[in-house]
Amino acid sequence: MLEKIFENSLWSSRFIVILAVVFGLVGAISLFIVASFDIYDTANYVLSTYINQAHPENFHQDVVGGIIGAVDLYLIGVVMLLFAFGLYELFISEIDVAKDENGEENSLLAIHSLDQLKDKISKVIVMVLVVTFFQKVGHTEYNGALDMLYFALSITAVAVGLFFLGKVGKSH
Repeated sequence: MLEKIFENSLWSSRFIVILAVVFGLVGAISLFIVASFDIYDTANYVLSTYINQAHPENFHQDVVGGIIGAVDLYLIGVVMLLFAFGLYELFISEIDVAKDENGEENSLLAIHSLDQLKDKISKVIVMVLVVTFFQKVGHTEYNGALDMLYFALSITAVAVGLFFLGKVGKSH
């Protein structure tokens, strides 16, 4: 009887994961709100620049950097959503409303193991790193042929990495 009480208590302790799920969702929502305000601020900057007929020196870089920064935040928000959904499905229960009328689950959010969760999150994190890389590249000054060669090599490395990332988990 003591063993049964202990096992029930141990099994019920999995509900502590609810904290990570709830705060993961709060984090995702916060990131989506911040990114949306960044896009709004960038749009206001563009409109005010064209209304005032001013064209600052780094206008295009500032606009592209603002939008890419917001995309970066959206992607991190997606990581938080995947994390929250995955933990919930792994430790608490399947999300019934994610299934269609035929009872088939949405493959985007279907997570059945920690490895699947880790794989989905890592792919989005790699995309965040790629977006951040291109944001930094937009603000870099190139002072010669060697800098341009490094730039070309880095883009090639990113492209090769994305190619192999796309091949992970797919059967031939």
